[in-house]
Amino acid sequence: MKNLTKLFDNLKLLYYEYDKYQNKFVKDKDCDKNISYKEFIKLTYELSKNQIQFFIDENGDLVISPKDNFFEHLKQRVKNINYDIKNRNKNIYILSDKNIKYAKNLPLINTKPILNKVDLENYDALIFTSKNAVIHLNSITNQWKKIPAYAISTQTAKQINKFGVKATFVGKEKHGDEFAYELIELLANKKVAYIGAKKIVSNLIDILNENNVSCEHIALYETICIEYEKKIDLPNDSIIIFSSPSTIDAFFKNVNWKNSFRAISIGKTTMKYFPENVNVSVADNTTLESCVQKALNLEK
Repeated sequence: MKNLTKLFDNLKLLYYEYDKYQNKFVKDKDCDKNISYKEFIKLTYELSKNQIQFFIDENGDLVISPKDNFFEHLKQRVKNINYDIKNRNKNIYILSDKNIKYAKNLPLINTKPILNKVDLENYDALIFTSKNAVIHLNSITNQWKKIPAYAISTQTAKQINKFGVKATFVGKEKHGDEFAYELIELLANKKVAYIGAKKIVSNLIDILNENNVSCEHIALYETICIEYEKKIDLPNDSIIIFSSPSTIDAFFKNVNWKNSFRAISIGKTTMKYFPENVNVSVADNTTLESCVQKALNLEK
């Protein structure tokens, strides 16, 4: 069988996530139907071209299967029900208010604006490595919509799309330093702005400036830790999803860590910031959905 993870990465889909554990492409149920339909055509064409058989289940997900008949659909429906029953009560925590199926929310960080105006007239491109940067910039000006936008990941690109703009480029590597190297050839001899938080955890700006890309940092916001009055006590065997170094700091300020806990890091950069005693696994893709997939399938 073809390597579907590699095929998925090459397609750079925003609204379908390949779940290798269930061997199906899971549709983003919150996205606009017209946008998802375009990706549906792109995905099914690529699967057919590679002679990979599939069918669509009751959830609208594309299930990889050598057969497409009543009995296969029935088996998949039963499998989906069992999967739901098995996972609905697991103690998986996302440290934000983003709703992901099978995960619970424990918001620990906020963002605080530090600029209320910005002039982007002289920039040839904008670089985004978080959806918060897109949200904060859009609250200040619409000027950015006329400038090519380069997104580190599908999560960031989806936020750009929500404001009616299509990302010019979506990173394949999805990690700060590696993303910078992807941009060097694309942005050679251009003046670009890295739109982000006050604190930067990668070497992206330095890497670009050392390689004939004039890159300036425009800090629009800072990340603030939410501090609860009392330490939070989570159940034994909880699985915690960390989406940034800031969530790591906020978690250990607010929650008592137990040896039975497991941690999921959204990427390689975030993983560098964990204490040595923490048991960490890295998600297969830099999305919260992928983090939850990883959490659901961790071995004891």
